[in-house]
Amino acid sequence: MKKIYGNDHLLSTLNSMVTNDRAAHTMLIYGERGSGRKAIARYYTELLLCESPSVDGPCGECPSCRNVARGIHPDVIYPERSGKLGGYSVETARSVISDAFIKPNNNSGRKIYLFPDCHNIDPRTQNTLLKIIEEPPDYAYFLFTAESRNEFLPTVISRCICLGTSLCTSVDAETSLAESGFTSAEIKEAVGCFHGNIGMCQRYITDPELRKRVDLTKSLADSIIRKDEYALNVAFNSAGKERGDVREILSMLDMLVRDAAVLGADSEAKSIGCCRSCAEKLAGLLTAGQAARIHRRIESAWKTVEANVSIPLALTALCAEISDIVS
Repeated sequence: MKKIYGNDHLLSTLNSMVTNDRAAHTMLIYGERGSGRKAIARYYTELLLCESPSVDGPCGECPSCRNVARGIHPDVIYPERSGKLGGYSVETARSVISDAFIKPNNNSGRKIYLFPDCHNIDPRTQNTLLKIIEEPPDYAYFLFTAESRNEFLPTVISRCICLGTSLCTSVDAETSLAESGFTSAEIKEAVGCFHGNIGMCQRYITDPELRKRVDLTKSLADSIIRKDEYALNVAFNSAGKERGDVREILSMLDMLVRDAAVLGADSEAKSIGCCRSCAEKLAGLLTAGQAARIHRRIESAWKTVEANVSIPLALTALCAEISDIVS
């Protein structure tokens, strides 16, 4: 298994839980997109099914480890996603519950259900799963990943072990990307945008669509800096009609606004957004109060999009609100 950087304490905790026969049956691994939450969930899965786990982790050599790594283990189940938002339905939850009472057929005697990317998971689905995650069969394990614990109901959270991921340093990101065979130029550009977020750095290098969204985010920031409402509207209208793309663009713009507020107070502060020079220019334009207002408008725009309002309409309204704030 490829080395997971920046989460040594979390991995050590998982190793200790399994080797001491105290493995959690229900776990939520949460953290920023690209921070390794799905890699850690797969690590825990491999650890649970490994034929000879140790305090150093899964062996990585036994048939179970190899099958998990290749994504073909028969007792690792990825529940079906459905709907416009690609979520988990009540029907899927009921299917999982039914399947959970069928015993596994492997040496570890365990069966794992992986629910990755539980963004905006339906409360009805959570309530349907509540009983099975509260009193699971001895062999059944349920792993969820999400950006935040707040995606889940308190009743579900109270029945989970919740572990948060940590971002790596830029040096760790550079080392990991070099191990994956990327060039120094690719690594420098990616780390400049996404810093210690290895997953997002790797996506930036390999996914031309993400690079387009980064460029669009920079165009949005530039339009705000120039107070050009027309250009800002054109840029927003270039965001497309896919909710996932719009969410990513709004999140990156929000980070630049956050950086602007921080750099306005301390020009040497660390930035987290995809373009420090853009954030520095925004810092010269926006007061802390203006940055906070734009942040609230961006959050509100995303909630509007999630509520199934027309994306172009929501972004046009956001454009007008931002222009009004900076005018």
